Amino acid sequence: MTVTSQPDQQPSGATSDLAQLLRPVVRESSVSEVAKRLLDHLSAGDITPGTRLPAERQLAEALGVARSSVRGALSALDVLGIIEIRPGSGSYVREGTSEFLPRAINWGLMLGQRRTQDLVEVRTYMEAVSARLAAERATDEDLALLETHLQHMHAATGDAKAFIDADIDFHLETARIARNSVLSDILHSIRALLQVWMERVSDIEGTVSGTLCEHEAVLQAIRARDPEAADRAMAEHMRMASARLRASMTDEAPA
Repeated sequence: MTVTSQPDQQPSGATSDLAQLLRPVVRESSVSEVAKRLLDHLSAGDITPGTRLPAERQLAEALGVARSSVRGALSALDVLGIIEIRPGSGSYVREGTSEFLPRAINWGLMLGQRRTQDLVEVRTYMEAVSARLAAERATDEDLALLETHLQHMHAATGDAKAFIDADIDFHLETARIARNSVLSDILHSIRALLQVWMERVSDIEGTVSGTLCEHEAVLQAIRARDPEAADRAMAEHMRMASARLRASMTDEAPA
């Protein structure tokens, strides 16, 4: 999915300024340390959305690390939705990053793929519990709202943004129906991250059709007031969604 920005309208010295501000990574270089250093500067509020970051070579020289460490850190920030990597063009700060950065830092997600996969795993359990509780507590009105979100997904199969929005709404509605404030708050807090993940996998063949079938199964189980089936259906959806995310990360991993 394309993120709107104005890469050609930024000051010509914007990328070099950032490179000059960065201090070398003192201890042994790693993707984690480089990502943290970049996040420190991106979260300072001086860099506007749409700004193109310095080239890998410039960042590597400024930080005193290998280009492979910079490449890995940029990939991690791309996974988080902090930046957008455009092949052949460069890396750009995403719109809305200023709102998401504090949340990303608090979750400690800048540590790379392993920590990202850990959160995916935790989300799987949270979503399964959410579906189980929703099956126990859903009213007819709740089911109608959940059905509406699924209908919006079906209607938006040709519009990636609308499809993703409806997908997220389905999950947040399920959490609301579960009537557990902790689950609901956690899922709301990582909404931005969920959107980034869905954007990454939206172009993978079979994502839309598979996602629709998986949501249908969840809705059917909740409608049947069957907690066990709802748990299984949501866990299966999370398993498939996680596999699609892993595939997207593997496809973009540096050689």
